[in-house]
Amino acid sequence: MRFFLKTLYSIIIIILSNVITAQAQEFLEIDQIIGHKDAPITIINYSSLTCLHCAEFHIKTFPKIKSEWIDTGKVKFIFRDFPMDTLSQATAMISHCSGNHYFAFLDIFFRNQERLINSQNHLNSIKDVAKLGGMDEKEIDQCIINNTLLKKINSRADDAINRYNINSVPSFIIEDKLYSGNIPYDEFSKLLIFNKE
Repeated sequence: MRFFLKTLYSIIIIILSNVITAQAQEFLEIDQIIGHKDAPITIINYSSLTCLHCAEFHIKTFPKIKSEWIDTGKVKFIFRDFPMDTLSQATAMISHCSGNHYFAFLDIFFRNQERLINSQNHLNSIKDVAKLGGMDEKEIDQCIINNTLLKKINSRADDAINRYNINSVPSFIIEDKLYSGNIPYDEFSKLLIFNKE
């Protein structure tokens, strides 16, 4: 009987450990992930494609993180859209509809952010970018009215608010700790070194 109880206790401990690990590494359905799946450090980035600080981080800081941490297998980077307006919703949707080109579209939209924001016709400007990326008019129109995708994007943003209390972008979850703002690479690197130890 004692042996049975010890065995049962051990099984329960293993199951609980696996549940905790699964919760800590939970991926949401439309997550976009770059890096090795077994990388020891996980970064979740919440950004809006119309956020100026998000664009600055993506253009100036992210390439260094990618070359020093992601490409070397130390970090996996999860990008989650956190739309702040209808324009950022639309650009996020187009990025998701681009198939395997999500991060390429993300880069184009961030680098052309000012032009898109100041455009007299946002939809036409978005369509121009999407067409350059290989999408045709029908694919673009179907994507823009895809309510299922829109609900998934907005639901994930709601989850960020409820789970991590996120109220601004860019925000980063590094090993379940929240860091907000456009963090320069040197500071970001220190955070990664701290979480690695």
